[in-house]
Amino acid sequence: MENRIDFVNWLDPDMSIQILTCLDDLSDLLRVTCVSRCWRQYVIANGLCRQLCLRMFPQLSKVVHVVEQRYGTKDPAEVGSSNFMEWQNLEREHRAYAFLARGCTTFPIRDLISEPICASSTDNYPEESIDNTLEPRDVVAQRASYWSSKGNSNPAEPEMLLYKLMGDLCVITEVSIQPFEAYFQWGLPIYSAKAVRFRMGHPKSPVDVPLGESYKDYENKFIWTYTSQEFPMAQEPDNSVIAGGALWHIPAENRLQTFKLPEPVLCIGGFLLIELLGRVQRQDMDGLFYICVSHVQIMGRSLSPAFGIESPEPSGKFALKVLSYAQPTLDDPSLIQSAYLRRRVGQIINILRGNAVDVVEYEWGEEDDESDDEFVL
Repeated sequence: MENRIDFVNWLDPDMSIQILTCLDDLSDLLRVTCVSRCWRQYVIANGLCRQLCLRMFPQLSKVVHVVEQRYGTKDPAEVGSSNFMEWQNLEREHRAYAFLARGCTTFPIRDLISEPICASSTDNYPEESIDNTLEPRDVVAQRASYWSSKGNSNPAEPEMLLYKLMGDLCVITEVSIQPFEAYFQWGLPIYSAKAVRFRMGHPKSPVDVPLGESYKDYENKFIWTYTSQEFPMAQEPDNSVIAGGALWHIPAENRLQTFKLPEPVLCIGGFLLIELLGRVQRQDMDGLFYICVSHVQIMGRSLSPAFGIESPEPSGKFALKVLSYAQPTLDDPSLIQSAYLRRRVGQIINILRGNAVDVVEYEWGEEDDESDDEFVL
């Protein structure tokens, strides 16, 4: 048998690391650890799984240490030498980052919205609140279902929608937004934004999470670890109609518009902000510009309940918590319960408003067709 050379032992350490960091797939890196005890120790000692995660998600550079709860309350600092403890810490980081890299690519993809938090403004609260954006239908219990901003004479005035996600750590791949078509107004105007932008992060402290109808000062209350580019919302180039001797223009597309991020982004802290930039539709009744949204989806992978964060600092640094090494599924009880509770809360709100629950989408009858009444947002 020909002689073989172990390049990890023969090459300069920096050269060996450079070779192994060319592996951009976790499966390949884990296979390296199975070659020999020497190679496994080399991967762990140099934190190659952590480096792989940092290349995937630069936001992880804010992790100061890893907390692993699989061993209960046992304090490993009570026993062993300093070298032994250092190696234990390296092994813990290796396990955590290896499972994190796996979760970021294999955990199930789902709608990640846990609950809507607030909007920068709401025209008629709570009838037109951000809560309505969880409902994919624009008519529920014979009522229009949408969020509406307050009217503004300045078409450049932005608005924002803030959502809590299903976990402190989520991998976001795309955000979908459907502007609302006011089917009850003449000309069927669509109250879209010109463009959208997304921010992800966490509040500086739990008490800073906004509660109530409106929240404007979000910029100083949150630490944003990621800000996306601006995405233009689809506008129909020419959809003008003549009715009643007047020219009516429908400027936006009435559909769920999906904005795919250039690369998957790790949301640290579990909050996503949608910035709605610019207004395109003026309401004829008052001459003001509005933005209305009927539905929002945030798609990606929740790393909860396997991972969490601990003690986020104003600087953005935090501890990575490993709560479980079990692979979650689409029928995970904790996530199903969260979705169930959201539906139940929505039903209770409808009951308090005097609406029926579990009603199918409203179909216009002959009496509705004959009505010329126009509603104001």
